[in-house]
Amino acid sequence: MASMSEFDDATVVADDGTTQIHDGWDINGNANGGYLMALAASGLRRIADRPDPVTVTAHYLAPGRPGDARVTGSVVKAGKRFTTVSGALESGGRTNIQVLAAFGDLASNAASEFVSMNGAPPDLPPIEQCTPREANGAVPTALMNRLMVRLHPEHTGWLRGERSGTGEMAGWFGFADGRPLDTLSLLLVADALPPAVFNLDIPSGWVPTVELTVHVRAVPAPGPVRCVFRTRFVHGGMFEEDGEVWDANGTLVALSRQLALLPR
Repeated sequence: MASMSEFDDATVVADDGTTQIHDGWDINGNANGGYLMALAASGLRRIADRPDPVTVTAHYLAPGRPGDARVTGSVVKAGKRFTTVSGALESGGRTNIQVLAAFGDLASNAASEFVSMNGAPPDLPPIEQCTPREANGAVPTALMNRLMVRLHPEHTGWLRGERSGTGEMAGWFGFADGRPLDTLSLLLVADALPPAVFNLDIPSGWVPTVELTVHVRAVPAPGPVRCVFRTRFVHGGMFEEDGEVWDANGTLVALSRQLALLPR
């Protein structure tokens, strides 16, 4: 039997909902929010009995640490195109994230005759000319050992203590072990790049997520994806971050919006 990829192994959920929050998918010891969302969605799509997360909203209630966990959930409504499920990821006697998600089959969706696009993939240099995101920095980011993240060189001044003053972060994403991207992994992509606020005049650090919503729009084509995340409003100790993920064919495959706290 062929071995599973690191991501597949780290998002396995048994029929009874038991699972593990795996080590090495964290930022400074706290499991990445996109990873937790993908782990929860892996269990909830089994309940929905549909393959693709189409929209997932998660409220983050407690940090996730490596160890035993459980995904619980129930069907809210099963329709012709989507099944909506409410559920949670729990570990250590606490609820880590509360989730509401709709699942469907994006590969079987009929192509619409009407297409309107007011946007385009971010203009990135080739992967080999972009800056690798390392696991060891001011904040240990073990997650990056699992991923291939290459940042736009113009968005990496914060690594040298230089800030552009523009809340934008763009780059390439893939898995370090070469695993192809699918709709479940797009939930991880939506929270995998450094926060866009790192390019503003604030200290870098752990950015706790309050709420994250991801809309999956299409099954990604083979190859790495291009991502861009932007922040416009920072006040009250919080900021929003809007994300776009584009595949190798130039198709928009995911949109995201996150509300987060400023770095601690």
